[in-house]
Amino acid sequence: MADIAELTALIEPEVKALGFALVRIKLFGSGDDHTLQIMAERPATRQLVIEDCATISRRLSDVLDEADPIEEAYRLEVSSPGIDRPLTRLHDFLEWAGHEAKITATEIVAGRKSFRGILNGVEGEDILFTDIKAGDVVIPFALVAEAKLMLTDKLIAASMPLSSDGADEFETEE
Repeated sequence: MADIAELTALIEPEVKALGFALVRIKLFGSGDDHTLQIMAERPATRQLVIEDCATISRRLSDVLDEADPIEEAYRLEVSSPGIDRPLTRLHDFLEWAGHEAKITATEIVAGRKSFRGILNGVEGEDILFTDIKAGDVVIPFALVAEAKLMLTDKLIAASMPLSSDGADEFETEE
């Protein structure tokens, strides 16, 4: 499999040149079924519409075809991080302070590796967190293996779509 750091060095400048922020790059799969997943967002809205995904996909397809950094055949998937988004950058933990999240650490922190609770922001390179079982903990960002927001009413209210045009035209069959 290709090195994520090398892929990031290739992909991130292209995404930024289009005016988007890179949220995550993930390469997964096995055998003949591999996917290169690119999550991006508009910095001002933290969202991405389908046309944005198509724009990024076209740009990255050309760059990836030319550089050929992945030996295996793969499918390119460009998407928004979604409402229960992964938290991959230190500033994500600050921007989403006050929301519920789940964090998995690579090493034991405060007697645990898994946390679920409320993000309280950051201090330096550390995440300030209130875990529902362990209470207030400080988790070094360097030890975060995986983190994501949890779907709550508060998160839904904070993540209202850019536009709901056409939503009232949706019909269901009975």
